[in-house]
Amino acid sequence: MMKLDKDVASLFVVNKGCFAYRAENVLQDIDLNLAPGQFYGLIGPNGSGKSSLLDLLTATRLLKSGQLLFQGKPLGGYAKKELARKIALVPQQFAMGFDFTVAEVVLMGRYPHIPRFSNPTVRDLDLVEDAMVKMQIQSLRHRLITDLSGGEKQRVVVARALAQDTEVLVLDEATANLDIHHTIEIMHVIRRLVHDQGRTVIAAIHDLNLAAAFCDQVIVLNEGRIFRTGAVTEVLTSRLITDVFQVEPEVQRALFPSLERSVCGCSCPAPSFPPPLEEALSDHPRPARTLHSTPERLSQDRSCPVLDSSGLLSGSIGH
Repeated sequence: MMKLDKDVASLFVVNKGCFAYRAENVLQDIDLNLAPGQFYGLIGPNGSGKSSLLDLLTATRLLKSGQLLFQGKPLGGYAKKELARKIALVPQQFAMGFDFTVAEVVLMGRYPHIPRFSNPTVRDLDLVEDAMVKMQIQSLRHRLITDLSGGEKQRVVVARALAQDTEVLVLDEATANLDIHHTIEIMHVIRRLVHDQGRTVIAAIHDLNLAAAFCDQVIVLNEGRIFRTGAVTEVLTSRLITDVFQVEPEVQRALFPSLERSVCGCSCPAPSFPPPLEEALSDHPRPARTLHSTPERLSQDRSCPVLDSSGLLSGSIGH
């Protein structure tokens, strides 16, 4: 397991960051200070700049103006291979035109760590195997990547990022092509990286239920600007969802049992899911969900907003 630098107070710092595609401003006046060891959910409407911000944090694109520091150093000052040892990316879209096997694609996550003209070590192969087990793709190891379904390919790409074994994992809608079962499994794996190993995850997430259930902090983007940042319990309110997404939701507070074991079997808090997700988890033992609505009780418990009982945003489009 890689050694994490716990002495770094700020992992990413963005000061007055602006980004544009040609003459069109996409992100404006971005100020962020991201600490290590947190699960950050990046949420916002389509076109709000989520993917562009992730591109900046992974040095895929460069700021038009402003400053972006990673571990106290300008992000642009890192060599590509050095940065690849620190940050792994699961992109929104993945295309590979060559007939690599699943195992070969996952092994590509180890390339930044393997010296030129060298073969993978036993540790490299162990990390690849562990990543495939976590993503439940061991049986696909000899299949060609070009023969897989969209959901299977997505799990392979996540496994490749896990095999990369970095302290930062960036996901751009990594569960968009997955069914409920694999969505939940992947989110639990990612959550364990944060809770058990102190990794940092920054994930663009469209499903507000998932953001509410798994993230520590949320970053809300709207029209290319930071609308609000902070703890999930403080940010995901009915008022904010109405203001940003133009819908009128019903927000419930679902208690997170702080000392119980979660669905994934680790010691991290067990999230509560709305009924569609509860059905997907019916074969997994988990603590009973308790709902609380009084402000006094909510202030005492670690709780998380979960959008209405159908598992979807309820209400009508605002006029």
